[in-house]
Amino acid sequence: MLTISDLSLQRGGVWLLENVNLTVQPGQRVAMVGANGAGKSSLFQLLLGQLGAEQGGVSLPGGCCIAHMAQEVAASSRTARDFVLDGDLELRRLEQALAEAEARGDDDAVARLHGELDIHESWSAPRRAEALLRGLGFADSDAERLVSAFSGGWRIRLNLAQALMRPSDLLLLDEPTNHLDLDACFWLETWLRKYPGTLLFISHDRDFMDRVATHLVHFDQKQLVLYTGNYSSFERQRAERLAQQQAGYERQQARIAEIQRFIDRFKAKATKARQAQSRVKALERMEKIAPAHVDSPFSFEFPVADKVSSPLLSIRNGVAGHGDVAVLHGVNVTLMPGSRIGLLGPNGAGKSTFMDALRGTGTLLSGERTCGEHLAIGYFAQHQLESLDLDASPFLHLQRLAPTASEQKVRDFLGGFDFHGDEAMAPIRSFSGGEKARVALAVIAWQKPNLLLLDEPTNHLDLEMRQALTMALQNFDGAIVVVSHDRHLLRNTVDEFWLVSDGAVREYDGDLEDYERWLADRRKDDDSPPRRDVAEAPGRQTADAGAGTLTAEERKARKRQEAELRQKLSPWRKKQAALEAKMEQLQQKLGAVEHSLSDPEMYSDGQKLQLKALLAEQTELKRELDAAEAEWLDVSEAVENLEAELAD
Repeated sequence: MLTISDLSLQRGGVWLLENVNLTVQPGQRVAMVGANGAGKSSLFQLLLGQLGAEQGGVSLPGGCCIAHMAQEVAASSRTARDFVLDGDLELRRLEQALAEAEARGDDDAVARLHGELDIHESWSAPRRAEALLRGLGFADSDAERLVSAFSGGWRIRLNLAQALMRPSDLLLLDEPTNHLDLDACFWLETWLRKYPGTLLFISHDRDFMDRVATHLVHFDQKQLVLYTGNYSSFERQRAERLAQQQAGYERQQARIAEIQRFIDRFKAKATKARQAQSRVKALERMEKIAPAHVDSPFSFEFPVADKVSSPLLSIRNGVAGHGDVAVLHGVNVTLMPGSRIGLLGPNGAGKSTFMDALRGTGTLLSGERTCGEHLAIGYFAQHQLESLDLDASPFLHLQRLAPTASEQKVRDFLGGFDFHGDEAMAPIRSFSGGEKARVALAVIAWQKPNLLLLDEPTNHLDLEMRQALTMALQNFDGAIVVVSHDRHLLRNTVDEFWLVSDGAVREYDGDLEDYERWLADRRKDDDSPPRRDVAEAPGRQTADAGAGTLTAEERKARKRQEAELRQKLSPWRKKQAALEAKMEQLQQKLGAVEHSLSDPEMYSDGQKLQLKALLAEQTELKRELDAAEAEWLDVSEAVENLEAELAD
């Protein structure tokens, strides 16, 4: 499908690729990864004929049709549906030719063009365009809205829909998940796995790559290295290669030790509960990931806040919304130090409204919001980047917050975000979106918050920065509430999920896989007209996702049954939580006793009585812990059985 031969490419006098060779076979789905500026987008421009090579070249089969996702879209008077349909260039060409033939009264041409339009399945094109819009999170009514009425992020989604609409042999997607929520990511993964052509895509979302990619190309030191498998497979293979390099060995071991400390910190909680089980698997995998990221330029932390309150923040009997429109009712939440919450919920359900209510920025229409005396909030969202002073440098942004801090201290801090030398002193006006996001995160960390509210913090961040952010959040001692479509970040930084849906905020007793199934069930039970979950390539039939929809009476009966099961489940979950708290307390006590027993002086003659008491306490704590764990397993089995019944 695609052959790259002896290719050398430079931009702005900087060599990006030197004498590289690569072959991509038809039907492969290839993820392209590498540091920002390594040449990924430039290679796409080369394939699209927008850039020339200094040496070598690329070859594609004759007649190859390429579809690509534009990164920007200007305001347009086209409706969203028409804009998406514009992606099918052949359809638009045939429609234009038909209009011209009809205007000149050429009956033969009209008949022929109607036949060609039938072969092209033009009759189904509007429905296919609407299916793409629905899958990417647009409401049915959005199909008639003008492109100019949508914000920048939603226009990018329209660009993606337009690219998917075009029949193609080769599809190029540059960070397609950047402006998507989790629901749209799930949908897009399914669509791309069914795409019959060859796919090249740039992404910094490891879960997305794991579920879509069949191969991976790593832009590494001006070379292209092809790996078979998904991103996890790439990490394992690259880790094995790096482990053989003696120069990096010690740094690898230091990073593994850092991750192991985090695993040890949380593994006491890890049992057979579904959420805990998912977390342990992710944590154990972190040790394998570490060597693959040993050469990351990022290494930072969120410093410990000077003071902390308990609780940090609570809302009671809250109603949140905008103006006179209430979006969320009965909001009752408390954030304690150490709370680590991931927010889930369909697009438009009110996640950002809830985050703003936590911040106290006016969306809390009624109710009581109580802040701890020492509450210090660090808030990140994409629109926060607009509040940065474009004429100030990263250094000046931090210096304004702490005028007495030494220059070296500020520079050292910025170095963890990969701002070194002149770059730390340069105005951020010319910075990329990812660089501005790093400045915003540095500003937040510099202020030592004890509550982080993060709304899609990984947009525009590359893989290494996402990994560094994940590590920093793991080691953060304060509370976290995060909305993200990056499942790796969620799995490795939060302990529980809250679901924002149907006008309420409530605890969600499941993991991300459960949430994906919940979304699928929700689509099936939707009262809206049947629709396709996946719009397939032109010329292929699309399954009707509305088949098997429950009747209204069946839905009511099902909801009553689910309510009864949830009522049974509630006391078991409370008991499970109480036992988990008890086990954690016992673990802490046991750890303190065993720390004392590790002191060599404890075994001197003068410490015999103390030693005897500690050994007796150790035995009793172990007995209590074993009993609590045994009871916890019984309770967890009951919880899992009820949850399985509820899922059925």
